[in-house]
Amino acid sequence: MAVRKIMRNFVPMNNEETRQTIACDNMIIIDADFADRVAFDLIVNFERIIGRKIPNADFARWIDCLALDGGITQGNDHTQVVLVHSKEKTELEYFTPGKFKEELDGKAFSDNLGEFAINTVSEERIVSRSQLMADTLSLATAAGEVKRVIVVADDDDLGNLRGILRAANDNQRITVMAMQPVHGNFRQEILGYSLMSALGIRSDEIPRE
Repeated sequence: MAVRKIMRNFVPMNNEETRQTIACDNMIIIDADFADRVAFDLIVNFERIIGRKIPNADFARWIDCLALDGGITQGNDHTQVVLVHSKEKTELEYFTPGKFKEELDGKAFSDNLGEFAINTVSEERIVSRSQLMADTLSLATAAGEVKRVIVVADDDDLGNLRGILRAANDNQRITVMAMQPVHGNFRQEILGYSLMSALGIRSDEIPRE
């Protein structure tokens, strides 16, 4: 598949692109610790269900799935992807590529949905991962040029983000990716579906009751 070949071509961004994190059409904000934990759970459960080894999730394919779930369509949009992670965590263990510093931070890839520029942000001693998620979401929802915001947040942290989501720009399309149903002035998609696609789990492999 030509698209898959292009998707895997991660290239360094220039310094200007790295600095201008809000100069974009769309933002995808991800709690990396939570995403990795969900990917692990899916791998363990589906290896048992379908009886085969499941490889790491294709990171770029997953980002594309998130983009589609969030309303991004074919074109030349510029999408900023922000991975927020704990200070102890150095990589997405169940994604490829997954190393924050060496493989993801300051990199970009392009495909039929446009360009995706990636930055990774670690929590600090005085700023928790939850607070970083809230701060990044606040920046995204306050940026008039951002048309779509896609959030992958720990279900337990969504309560901390609801105030920001309620105050969001009415002209923005906001999509929350979660594992449990949530309600609010935003769209919601089930996170597991995009991860299953990135893990290469096919619907015809899943036994029907």
